[in-house]
Amino acid sequence: MQQILIFSTLGVSLVLFIWGKVRYDIVALLALLFLVIMGIVPSDEAFSGFGHPAVITVAAVLIVSQALQNSGLIDAISKFFDIIGNKLVVQIAMLSLIVAVASAFMNNIGALAILMPVGIHLARRNGHSPSSLLMPMAFASLLGGMTTLIGTPPNIIIATFRADIAGEAFGMFDFSKVGVFVALAGMVFMVSIGWLLIPKRKSKSSEDDMFDIESYITEVKVNTKSKIKGKTIGDVEKIADTDAVILGMVRDKKRIHAPNAAQDIKTDDILILESDTDSLKSFVDNTKTELVGGKKFHKDAKGSDDISIQEAIVLNNSPLEGETAASLRMRSRYGINLLAISRRDKKIRQRIDHVKFKTGDVLLLQGRSININDAITSMQCLPLAKRELTIGKKRKTVFALSVFCISIILVIADLLPVQIAFTLAAITMILSRILHIKDLYTSIDWPVIILLGAMIPVGVAFETTGGAGLITEQIIALGQQYPPWVLLGAILIITMFLSDLINNAATVVLMAPVAINTAQELSVSIDPFLMAVAIGGSCAFLTPIGHQSNTLVMGPGGYKFSDYWRVGLPIEIIIVAAGVPLILLFWPL
Repeated sequence: MQQILIFSTLGVSLVLFIWGKVRYDIVALLALLFLVIMGIVPSDEAFSGFGHPAVITVAAVLIVSQALQNSGLIDAISKFFDIIGNKLVVQIAMLSLIVAVASAFMNNIGALAILMPVGIHLARRNGHSPSSLLMPMAFASLLGGMTTLIGTPPNIIIATFRADIAGEAFGMFDFSKVGVFVALAGMVFMVSIGWLLIPKRKSKSSEDDMFDIESYITEVKVNTKSKIKGKTIGDVEKIADTDAVILGMVRDKKRIHAPNAAQDIKTDDILILESDTDSLKSFVDNTKTELVGGKKFHKDAKGSDDISIQEAIVLNNSPLEGETAASLRMRSRYGINLLAISRRDKKIRQRIDHVKFKTGDVLLLQGRSININDAITSMQCLPLAKRELTIGKKRKTVFALSVFCISIILVIADLLPVQIAFTLAAITMILSRILHIKDLYTSIDWPVIILLGAMIPVGVAFETTGGAGLITEQIIALGQQYPPWVLLGAILIITMFLSDLINNAATVVLMAPVAINTAQELSVSIDPFLMAVAIGGSCAFLTPIGHQSNTLVMGPGGYKFSDYWRVGLPIEIIIVAAGVPLILLFWPL
């Protein structure tokens, strides 16, 4: 009965993970609570996963990763790209290499996010399509993450599984023995052949070309007969009853940016609208305003020079996700206008105030130059224009790097467990003001932490109820006429397949017990099988939903769902072909 319940719970969870309509951390919590209610997970152990070393380590690594970003280390490295020339293959190789190396020692999504604007800038400057650069960079972040203990959460989880079984966890660079060669094989393919398989989406030279927004901005004048004279901006939106959006107004030759709903309207005010032709006609008819001639008053008005336009991409777990500009009161809360949305290279302009934001959406935002970047940061979005490099003071960069290296040395020398060493590093970064205290909790990917904390007890129940053993028996029965290395390859492929569909941390939590049981049934070492799960957990190359790095580049690159497996399938075949012999070489059966 318990096995039926555990398999049913995991089956429903997998369906919900793949469906994606319910966030994966909520799915994991529901699965955990159901098993607690059914008596499979003891109630006093329900939340034991949140104190698990793997969960603490992942949180600490995310904090340290954010501190390294703030120190200016990666920004200083990215300055190098201004001098590498305009040859596309060289740019792909260098960007991919730096993203991979950075991903080995910091959060791979963070490493990609920092260098994405650099890649987009290079593509636009040299007339290339951003799609040629962004997918190789995303895949490089996954490949780089598999090379060290702290490169990706799956490696940290696998290390703790080994500690539970063998009494000793994998070390900082134990993953490098296989991971470095596998990563190199994947990157060589991307640089030599893979980038040729990527569809070349039309290159856009600037934000204005990308959205052609100026043709949608019009001005109307409030005259003495206007119905909106003496009304407020909030009243206008009700009276006009159109899709037109008021971006600003000009009064006495002074520009008022993003006026709030309570702003009053007077005779001779000029309203700056964003609308298509039909909406504009309805606005003029309903409000009895008059169209201004060809002259653009908003460009000449005092204060217009302070208004800038910026592209930004909605990151995973942004407060914008699932909300609309209207529900967030974006203009009053952040002081910016939403001009347009691009989703998978499709431009959305009509009723954009009521479009629910999704991860990967590219937004065209308008705001005052002095605070638009702060607003983008507050919304947890990524600015896509090439930014001024925020190179930290040399003292902070060197100090941050020193703290980080000392933490690694303490782990390698076995002086401190990884969760203690990196928690200490995180606290040091905060006390030294490399990472501001307000950024402490925002730097942690909380849904991943919740997912891990909830799935660890579920994974334990999967093993203790015999569920993992039952799957192991089926795998061995199907492969009993084959040598152990064939089953090793099967574990690697199954893990790869799952990681393409669901969060890789959840994949590893479920597959690690199966790998351990398979090794024990075959009376061989568990190490090669755990390594196979670790490698497979980082190989989410077939879909944009398997890993956040893939989702992050989908909008700016204009990729379609099919573009990922077209390039990712050969990479996964190469990884299986190279990974199995490498695992057996460094981690013999």
